[in-house]
Amino acid sequence: MTPKQILSNIKVLDFTHALAGPTTTRLMAEMGADIIKVELAPRGDMTRAMAYYKNGRSAYFVQQNRGKKSLCVDMRQPESVEILKKLIAQSDVLLENYTPGVIADMGLGWEVAHEINPDLIYCSISAFGQTGPLSHLPGFDYMGQAYAGVTSLMGEADDAPVMPTISMGDVNTGVHALAAINGALFYRSQGGGGQRIDCSLLDSYFHCHDLNIQLYSNTDGEKQLTRNGRHHPAVAPDGIYRGRDSCMFVIAVTVNQWQALCQTMGRPELLEDPRFKSNADRLTNIDELIEVIEGWITSMPSDDAAREALEAARVPVAPVLSPGEAMRHPHHIERGTIRTISDRVLGDFQVPGMPFRFSECSDSLNLEAPFLGEHNASILRERLAMSEEEINELSERQILIEEAIPA
Repeated sequence: MTPKQILSNIKVLDFTHALAGPTTTRLMAEMGADIIKVELAPRGDMTRAMAYYKNGRSAYFVQQNRGKKSLCVDMRQPESVEILKKLIAQSDVLLENYTPGVIADMGLGWEVAHEINPDLIYCSISAFGQTGPLSHLPGFDYMGQAYAGVTSLMGEADDAPVMPTISMGDVNTGVHALAAINGALFYRSQGGGGQRIDCSLLDSYFHCHDLNIQLYSNTDGEKQLTRNGRHHPAVAPDGIYRGRDSCMFVIAVTVNQWQALCQTMGRPELLEDPRFKSNADRLTNIDELIEVIEGWITSMPSDDAAREALEAARVPVAPVLSPGEAMRHPHHIERGTIRTISDRVLGDFQVPGMPFRFSECSDSLNLEAPFLGEHNASILRERLAMSEEEINELSERQILIEEAIPA
């Protein structure tokens, strides 16, 4: 008997591509949802051609689309639209992340879908949202980040902003969408019916501001945080410090932990030093403070010794790890934060693990990523009761597209 999962029996029609939307449905698949990934002929999801690429198979695509069934259709054909309308009628959730207006032009907009299935949860993810002066524009993670006032905060104060090399906004938006969808499913379970969800990269990025917005508002714009390189512009010490063995540390200290840091460094006199008595004083004299802390680190026998001393004093500290170093860290391995999966072409490789852990459900389902159109026939046969003759005709007319699956 298959163990019941958090989203068992939830049927999802997934019109997403790239990263934000596929993040949502990947997490739903990890929680047991039944995902049909609708891919547009002839090439399907654009990430099928992204690195790492081996024998026609993308590890990027596999990582984001495990546990989904692929239905590849030619949306220029009216038969494709009719097939999808029939699937909408029996779905719990529809998720799409096209530029606003695109899915409506396909004949599958919110009004159409809601009329077909009033209980449907219809979630749209976009760069800037479904309304507003920017809503018609295409965009990716970095566009939402820039408009949200986030990019301006990263980098050295006297240089241009820097670009992050992870897709924080896409993944963050995908998780925001998941929270909204699960909330809407609960609302529906209480008799509320279906509804539309509008989730954007820009809104999700703006939601990440903790200090900046309220500070600017309450001071009528007099105080505005700007990028400050390796150190936080409003808290000290809170930043990245150089070690003695080419390592770097993140050290973040609250008012209560400042005493512990001074004691650990063997510098209790700093507590009465007028340069460092308050957070404001420490910010004013940040260069001298950095010199003191980095001097102590380099005086220690090793970077590990410095880190262990801070940990023993309950001072928050962490080494700045590369992705490869993080993948090898025993904490990540033990918790499944990094996990090994197996693919029919790529073999075994490592990917980020499931970030949610439930006491009553498995958090490591054995899932596979689909080949393009792999489930065309099974979806139409099992969901729509179509005959083999009908399915074969659609394939012959190239309304259904599928790639060859390696032996």
